[in-house]
Amino acid sequence: MIRKAIHELKYRNLKTIAPCLAELLADYLRSNPLPGEVLVCVPLHPRRLRERGYNQSSLLARELGRRIGLPVIEDCLIRVRLAQPQVKAVNVEERRRNVAGAFVCRDERVRGKQVILIDDVCTSGATLESCAVALKSKGAMSVWGLTLAREIYN
Repeated sequence: MIRKAIHELKYRNLKTIAPCLAELLADYLRSNPLPGEVLVCVPLHPRRLRERGYNQSSLLARELGRRIGLPVIEDCLIRVRLAQPQVKAVNVEERRRNVAGAFVCRDERVRGKQVILIDDVCTSGATLESCAVALKSKGAMSVWGLTLAREIYN
């Protein structure tokens, strides 16, 4: 059921489902608090953003921020290299190579902050890891990843 909901949000333009999905994330954080002062979403490459018209992770982060009272830092983390979609990578090592150096934190708004990084799905963790490296390079004190789903990848 969650897989279908994420697919509808991500590929079928069903943006109206974002508040419901963000409520699931908020419920999780209420039961399992993470140290976080700000939310940052995993960015899309500008070309993919133009194609889709929106970033599903950004929608989730904004809705989550409203529910739990945390600010969202927009546009500090950017995707500088267009990579093939992670779903097409054949193994974990290829996923890591695919996103290595793909993200840059372009300013220091995260300096000294505990960041919760928001994405829709985590498969290998390579995207979250690459984003965390970029955020920490600009002084983020800690980076925790929070996703709607964890897909097991063999």
